Amino acid sequence: MDVKYLLKRKDIPLITIMIAVVNILVFIYMDFTGNTLDAGYLYQHGAMDVPSVLEDGEWYRVLTGMFMHSGFEHLANNMVMLIASGYVIENIYGRWKYLISYFICGIVATAFSAGYEIYKDDYAIGVGASGAIMGIFGIYVVMTMKEWKNIGRNDTSKLFVLIALMVFGNMQEGVDWMAHLGGALCGMVLGALLYHPRRKTTSQDSYYPYSND
Repeated sequence: MDVKYLLKRKDIPLITIMIAVVNILVFIYMDFTGNTLDAGYLYQHGAMDVPSVLEDGEWYRVLTGMFMHSGFEHLANNMVMLIASGYVIENIYGRWKYLISYFICGIVATAFSAGYEIYKDDYAIGVGASGAIMGIFGIYVVMTMKEWKNIGRNDTSKLFVLIALMVFGNMQEGVDWMAHLGGALCGMVLGALLYHPRRKTTSQDSYYPYSND
């Protein structure tokens, strides 16, 4: 495989694929060596736990928890959302900005969740990529807003409804909606700061978004 060739290709969402592959490999390893539905097992392997981070200094959990999932359904749902959103925006937003934004959104999502747990004085093990993925959706919403003349107001409003449903529409026990909210808000802020639509002049004066790398 010619890695240099792949890195030069602009039609392959390479970062999205790499993130998905890491999540899947981590899940396969953990599923073969234990029970990914067991909170104790997840904790032993680096799941997010507020007391462990704040009291024991185990800050690595902020990142390792982002690549762990509780069961196959949890993994599958997140990877479908990741690939769907990344395929659409990665190369338009900018490959490296996408990667950095993914991690920033995941960290902010974890911080929102941790703050809410501290406020409630009720702690739980946290795993999953959904906070970071919601950040990607937040970036997508802002990109669409900035392109509304080319995309249309109706599509922009539909994206707002979609992201609201994803954040608040699944608030049953066990779903970290506060992490979803934090990730989405962070993504919208990053999208507003980092995405700048550009025009490419052609004989027909057509609109083409450049990569923002």
